[in-house]
Amino acid sequence: MLTEPPGPQHEWLDDAAGPVVRPYTLTGGRVRSAADGFDLVAFILAGPHVNAADPQLAPEHRRLVELTHRPVPVAELAAELDLAVGVVRVLLGDLLARGLIAVHEPLSMSCIPDDDILKAVVSGLRAL
Repeated sequence: MLTEPPGPQHEWLDDAAGPVVRPYTLTGGRVRSAADGFDLVAFILAGPHVNAADPQLAPEHRRLVELTHRPVPVAELAAELDLAVGVVRVLLGDLLARGLIAVHEPLSMSCIPDDDILKAVVSGLRAL
């Protein structure tokens, strides 16, 4: 016969996973970043003098700062922290608003040469 362990049972405690924290608690209920949306492939880089051990930073913010001492894409940060991309975007917006990180966006599609131009270049090279 199976019996329940003694003591109070909590909905936020999962025996297999440990304490479960809902994503909205990490962002204070916010679903949008203070900054414009971060592209999934945008590279994030912490400032050279940013201290990841700053006691004013929340643990998730500290971890993001630790990970971004080298350029890291937003998607990789979400995977590394095992958090939803939306949550990571909100947390990154907090860091950006405080001037602790820099965002390096990918080139826009308007900067990429048209296919016809590339085909003309290849044809010209073949003609040489």
